[in-house]
Amino acid sequence: MYNKTLRPKKRVILSEDGTNTLFSEEFAESYHSTKDGALHESLEKHVKPALSLKKNATKLTILDICFGLGYNSFATLLYIKKNSLKTKVHILSPEFDEELIHSLKDFDYPKEFNELKDIIYEVSQNLFYEDEQFKIEILLGDARESVPKIEDKIDIVYQDAFSPTKNPLLWTKEFFMDIVSISNIDVILTTYSTSASTRLGLYESGFFIFIYYGKKSRYSTIASMKKLKNFEYIDMELKKVRNPTAKSFRDRDFR
Repeated sequence: MYNKTLRPKKRVILSEDGTNTLFSEEFAESYHSTKDGALHESLEKHVKPALSLKKNATKLTILDICFGLGYNSFATLLYIKKNSLKTKVHILSPEFDEELIHSLKDFDYPKEFNELKDIIYEVSQNLFYEDEQFKIEILLGDARESVPKIEDKIDIVYQDAFSPTKNPLLWTKEFFMDIVSISNIDVILTTYSTSASTRLGLYESGFFIFIYYGKKSRYSTIASMKKLKNFEYIDMELKKVRNPTAKSFRDRDFR
């Protein structure tokens, strides 16, 4: 399913919010929605909804799947700094493309990340960064292997791998169950995917499913182990009745 020969073949593309992303030849897909924009998508589909739901937390452990260009992780730090939050954050992020991580020190990020240059450089060089408030750890290798080994209990998951059709092993019910096994009971999962297979996989893993409408962005999905107020709830049992052929992805379908 993966192709190491094609992995280095990437090209920079400009998204509609004026920020750069990459197009991967290995997955025949861009790292971010070019329509929503790399930075805008990270903020509106992941960082803002997740941190708004955890606004009272003094400490958060975030699982960022996968690191890629680091927009989700760096946008999290940017949001916390801009809003003068005191929340301590530990980000764990699987990534199998070590060459990509080491190249990030030279990537043309948006000006909003200028104050994070030292952090970006440290992550790029050492796959790690830590200060009094923030800690970022890159878990080098296959997420299917590294995620179940995580010992920290997760509070937030940014489910942001390449799309279910391109990288299905990171969207199966079994993988979602691995995430549940290392998460706190009040974990929040955010994802751009609105597909029936994704939502069914999350639902079958114990999540309630909700729609999130970001600012000037296409709607996305929030999953929670508990019912949430002020979000549009999706009745997955009713969805199953209305779409009886829909099914979640399973590991056995891709082995």
